[in-house]
Amino acid sequence: MSATTSTAATKAAVTATVFPILFTISFSHLLNDMLQSVIPSIYPLIKQNLHLTFSQIGLITFTFQITASLLQPFVGHYTDKTPRPFSLSIGMGFTLSGLIVLSLATSFPAILVAVALVGIGSSIFHPEASRVAHLASGGKRGLAQSIFQLGGNAGSAIGPLLAAAIIIPHGQPHVIWFGLFAILGAVVLGRIAVWYKQHLIVRAQNGSAKAETTDNGLSKSRVITSLTILLILIFSKYFYMAGMSSYFTFYLIDKFHLTVQQSQIYLFIFLASVAAGTLLGGPLGDRFGRKYIIWISILGVAPFTLLLPHVNLFWTGALSVIIGIILASAFSAILVYAQELVPGKVGMIAGLFFGFAFGMGGLGSALLGKLADATSINYVFHVCAYLPLIGIITGFLPGLKQKK
Repeated sequence: MSATTSTAATKAAVTATVFPILFTISFSHLLNDMLQSVIPSIYPLIKQNLHLTFSQIGLITFTFQITASLLQPFVGHYTDKTPRPFSLSIGMGFTLSGLIVLSLATSFPAILVAVALVGIGSSIFHPEASRVAHLASGGKRGLAQSIFQLGGNAGSAIGPLLAAAIIIPHGQPHVIWFGLFAILGAVVLGRIAVWYKQHLIVRAQNGSAKAETTDNGLSKSRVITSLTILLILIFSKYFYMAGMSSYFTFYLIDKFHLTVQQSQIYLFIFLASVAAGTLLGGPLGDRFGRKYIIWISILGVAPFTLLLPHVNLFWTGALSVIIGIILASAFSAILVYAQELVPGKVGMIAGLFFGFAFGMGGLGSALLGKLADATSINYVFHVCAYLPLIGIITGFLPGLKQKK
């Protein structure tokens, strides 16, 4: 093979969209987030068994989300400089440990330790997994992040169904069976790590890493302002999502007198719509511009969130689907937009935004739990309905040229 042919082959290997890797890392994300979703899925069970308050339920979510969020930017910053492909499997090992502790926990502090271990696993997984999606994107970054996010959201939707079938009828010790999925995830991530390591070598030979640090023409202050706006939008999105993921089942049980298992089905429907919306956001952002997708996704969902607390059970289910689809389309567009604001810092930005999303979800769950104890679950959903109106600040974001 001539040097010219070898160079062309190397460039093609770097610039091609590697769909097998994208779907595999998406499957790993499915497993990771499915295991995480076990935590809120068993809230009604542990609340009854351990006689917990809504404030304690909120603190459980807060503990998980904080451990999942605080480490992520640091992990991402470190791996931007020194990639660690096999850290993906290590993260899944922490999740496995947390599930084992959760299956055996008989006290509130033990529950907090269990969810903290799962949170640490998440903080290791997300920045590096997001980088794998970026590397395999072949320039279709929105599509790649949507495929990656689709796995996570699908896992979050499947988790409550499996919990309803396996854990709720048979008890908390059956959480241990989910450890088998964690072991599968560690094996799959080990295979991805091999491709990741080889791909980094090819990219170094091709000089692609340097090409990604191209300046986008914005001043440092403009970049910081734009990142701040994006983080405020993440706050709006994930505060609302915290209300739905942590308290939607309680809302349905309280207002419509559903059973725990019936309410889990409605939660699954909402989370499945979130998965569908995630798949749409990235490709639409690639095609029409990420700023427009962010604007439509955050602000456009407001009429439906405002209507939700005032409708019957049928329309509650229907509106939850619409809300899930529209609201979920934002994250892939926000993440890729932020990565284009700060070229060459894929891991750090992924860690910052995933971490902030987890943190806002945890803070939202804790504060909304306090609010629910002081007022009612129904009142919580009336308050949360106004959060998407914050999306109007998207108008202050600069337009960025799409990366080809």
